[in-house]
Amino acid sequence: MGRGNGNGKGNNGGNGGPSKPTTIRCAIYTRKSTDEGLDQEFNSLDAQRESCESYIASQRHEGWREMPDRYDDGGFSGGTMERPALKRLLADAQAGRFDMVVVYKVDRLSRSLLDFSRMIELFDNHGISFVSVTQSFNTNTSMGRLTLNLLLSFAQFEREIAGERIRDKVAAMKRRGMYLGGIPPLGYDVDREAKKLLTNETEARLVRRIFKRYLALGSATELARELNDDGHTTKAWVTKAGRHIPGAPWNKSQVYRVLNNVHYRGEIPHRGEVFPGEHEAIVSAATWDAVQKMLVANTRAGASSPRAKTPAMLKGILRCGHCGTSMGATFARKNGKTYRYYLCLHARKTGYDSCPVRTLPAGDIEALVVSQVRRVLQAPEIIGRVCRVAKDAGEATACDDGTGPITDQEVISRLRDFEALWDELYPGEQARIVGLVVREAVVWDDHLEITFHDRGIAALAGEVTGAPDIEPGEPLVLSIDFSTRQYGGRKQIILPDGSSPVFPGNLPPAPDSRAVAIARAHAWMEAMESGKFPTLTQLAQAVGVDEGYVRRQMMEAWENPTV
Repeated sequence: MGRGNGNGKGNNGGNGGPSKPTTIRCAIYTRKSTDEGLDQEFNSLDAQRESCESYIASQRHEGWREMPDRYDDGGFSGGTMERPALKRLLADAQAGRFDMVVVYKVDRLSRSLLDFSRMIELFDNHGISFVSVTQSFNTNTSMGRLTLNLLLSFAQFEREIAGERIRDKVAAMKRRGMYLGGIPPLGYDVDREAKKLLTNETEARLVRRIFKRYLALGSATELARELNDDGHTTKAWVTKAGRHIPGAPWNKSQVYRVLNNVHYRGEIPHRGEVFPGEHEAIVSAATWDAVQKMLVANTRAGASSPRAKTPAMLKGILRCGHCGTSMGATFARKNGKTYRYYLCLHARKTGYDSCPVRTLPAGDIEALVVSQVRRVLQAPEIIGRVCRVAKDAGEATACDDGTGPITDQEVISRLRDFEALWDELYPGEQARIVGLVVREAVVWDDHLEITFHDRGIAALAGEVTGAPDIEPGEPLVLSIDFSTRQYGGRKQIILPDGSSPVFPGNLPPAPDSRAVAIARAHAWMEAMESGKFPTLTQLAQAVGVDEGYVRRQMMEAWENPTV
């Protein structure tokens, strides 16, 4: 059996006398896959620990001593590393708090050969041995390692075979049309003994109404609002243990889940296949087919819209502060014009009147975030940090032609040229940089709060200047006030100084819609003449309106140099 980290022989003191074993600190780890019976006074974890304690006591003459810390995982599978006590055990191993890990059986530590190998490697790196009470091996010897790996291989093989048997049994029962548990679909109750769905006629009438009303409305959002207005909720359910799970308000996703559920046509789904069920169908075949055709038609219409073709720079970054949900990219058409927006997903599901933010013009909010990225890269503390790193690196930052290391002035110049560099980047590269630097942008109806990845800022500064790795600093959060107004039929963000994020300083505050439109078109023309936007298409994408509308407005501005 193992002797900890090899120190069990101790020192002979140089006098040839009998060796005295040094203390070998032993940590006991126990695990049980389920939490059944853990509330008993003496449970399976206690039994494992008692066996390990007895074995350690039998090796006391070798210097083995039990550590007082308990590492017990009750209700956790051995096929995963996500176990709280195991994480503490590994952390303490790295901290050197013990010399040996003792378990009742190998599979108590892990049932995965890959995970186990990684743990053994960690133990070896920190001089820690591993011992199983019921299986005699010592990880300090090659034979012990071979025996251990063979045993664990068979344990994993047995686990995989058992998993395959369970999956085969489930598939066979599904092919027979049986229902195997979980919350039943709206419209059905469960006969747990027969493993069969039974029709709940009250709920079934609601399901039929959902299918019928979708055919009439053609909109899942409108249908969800109608269901909520009439006081309906999703499925309410009582578990086998007697716990009541209440129904929730309807939203767009819940409606689609009902419309795509094959249970309602009398079938059971399993791994992409469907089988005839033992339960009764709630929806007729004709109604089901009609709804599926409408769903496909609506999906195709959405796929052909501009939203599928235009990149959303702030996708996964922009979040509504009022609702706590993400804001996704969307489009709207009005009077032949196309407007690109970010839409609060809570408002999308439950209706626009549920959120004070609702939508934001995409070009404006993207320009506002980008302006803050530029501001951060030009901040004195960032510039100073990059200069210090470049200076400390000395010859390591020298150019290939031997002209010497980058100077402070070059660092400053390159960071300040970033704005010009930005306009030359492709939209995909712009989105990559924003995603690198910005962790999240949370928007309310009157201000925007941007949280930056400080490591991203450091990495981007290094990219721009060519300086070596720059140590990140403290997390950075910026808050920017704004308001929104309607300009020429388009929602627009207005900064406190009255300017627009897209064209700072060029947007007049005058309320006259025609004068505003012409002034805005003159700003567009100036932007193209200066090279800010090489093509009309890029300009239209940046401001979030239809290219044809931009062209018409610029033609009118050409004919009316002043208004």
